[in-house]
Amino acid sequence: MKIVSRNEELLGDAHSRIPRKSSKTSLSSSNKLIRFEDISAAAFKIQCGVQKTPCMYSRLSKQYGVDIYLKKEFLQYTGSVKERGVLHVLTSLPQDQQRKGVIVASDSNFSMAVAYHASELRIPVFVIMSTSTSPARVKTCREYGAVVICHGTTTKDSQTHARRLAQENSYLYLEEEDSAAYLSGLGTVGLEIHEQVPKLDAVVFPAGGHCGLLAASAAALKHLSPHISVIGVESESFPVLQQSLKAGHPAEEQACSNHHFYGDVSGHCFGSNSLQLTGKLVDKVVAVRDEDILISMLRLLEYERATVDAEGAIGLAALIAGKLPELKGKRVAVAICSGNLELQLLQQCIARALTLDNRVCRFSLVLSDCPGDIAKLLELLAREEARVLDIKQERLFVTTELFTVEVTCTAETRDKMHAAQLRAALLERYPAAVWAER
Repeated sequence: MKIVSRNEELLGDAHSRIPRKSSKTSLSSSNKLIRFEDISAAAFKIQCGVQKTPCMYSRLSKQYGVDIYLKKEFLQYTGSVKERGVLHVLTSLPQDQQRKGVIVASDSNFSMAVAYHASELRIPVFVIMSTSTSPARVKTCREYGAVVICHGTTTKDSQTHARRLAQENSYLYLEEEDSAAYLSGLGTVGLEIHEQVPKLDAVVFPAGGHCGLLAASAAALKHLSPHISVIGVESESFPVLQQSLKAGHPAEEQACSNHHFYGDVSGHCFGSNSLQLTGKLVDKVVAVRDEDILISMLRLLEYERATVDAEGAIGLAALIAGKLPELKGKRVAVAICSGNLELQLLQQCIARALTLDNRVCRFSLVLSDCPGDIAKLLELLAREEARVLDIKQERLFVTTELFTVEVTCTAETRDKMHAAQLRAALLERYPAAVWAER
């Protein structure tokens, strides 16, 4: 099956190189290449079930010299773009299978999208999660209407249990992979971006192991406007997509971090279909540091009032980190595709990002334990327009001379220049002050 467009020769070649998978109970009946018509049909089919999210001009544009338009997919009901593919898959199931139900095993955005949309379609839905899953995720899936079963200590244990239940009860076991139905749903993002922002020069998507959004949206965009550059962004900690493209096949054994900060972008490359489409249609794949992702999360929260996770922030991180200098002065859309960040992790990420952005600094110094010395320090901080967040005094375990106090102060500054100004003023008044490095 080919996309009928100017890219059909490339896509046809990609299709011919896709290896056949062994049959299994999953959402994929055949691993076939999507056509542009499939994406258009999916857009019509799911239009009443998902949000047509805005693609808005960002205040960050002037700061980075790029006309940035943010496609706010984190505004979907479950906070993730995965809803588009999931809804198209579920509505494409035969009626007898819809009556029997579906089952999924993970705590990912994909599982939450299945839980919500299956419940909305009155399809029985079961979600198997490991006992290490956060209580918040379990609670959310149950609120969406799924029957949640906690089983096993690892994701592999949950998947094994889910497959057994699927076989015993005739449920359809769903897992995130690059079936035509799933990719067609994801590709509708590309259609909407092209419609919402005229004269685009480039579109930036999150990449990583689950590159279905990148591949499917590239198919739609390249059909409509072949001149638009499509760019994928993944983490330097696990460049799964770059390694897979270099090897010519999915990197099944790629070592990935299990830290929940990275979410869905840290998974294995899950399909040759997406990989081949990416290799043929995507113009560039870049990697960013974890620090860049944190700064991107901070910028989105501060300038766009958008609370997103690493997957949602990684596309903008490439622009912030200067990884795409060729886009200066261009019109660029960035997919902000996920906003599922747990509250405790959000606090950690923002605190760390403020430190990385030179917005919070810490220093220590020794003062004589006399009335007025701390007041003089606070006067200096006020004069330099730094806001004191925390101040601690240590008298008992001070190793310097008697009757002194060690003061540790945490202060808020505007930016890197303001922090440097504060540091210079402190060292001028207190030469022995110690500035805590990031």
